[in-house]
Amino acid sequence: MQQLKAEVVIQIPKDMVLVSKIELEELKRQELTGVYWTMKDLQKRINKSDRWIKDNILYPSKFRKILDVENGGFVYYPKNQGQTWSYQATKMAAFLEKHFKEIFKG
Repeated sequence: MQQLKAEVVIQIPKDMVLVSKIELEELKRQELTGVYWTMKDLQKRINKSDRWIKDNILYPSKFRKILDVENGGFVYYPKNQGQTWSYQATKMAAFLEKHFKEIFKG
């Protein structure tokens, strides 16, 4: 069996860098660190209406006991008219990933 050894030079444009997948995932996580989403942010993120989000994620008791800050969660449920929803972005993103099947099964 013959073997051939070759050296290849690949030029990377100056406006780009190579990073490992692990490093890329860490950068994505850091992007959300210290960020709070509003309802509009969450709607954009998952491409669903506020009514759908409330009916399928926020109000079902199985999720609310995990999410509500009153229960140690990471979602602020408004108590009065005019107050806004607030979500701790890193934890909400992780919750959505983890519970995807449950959310859509209903």
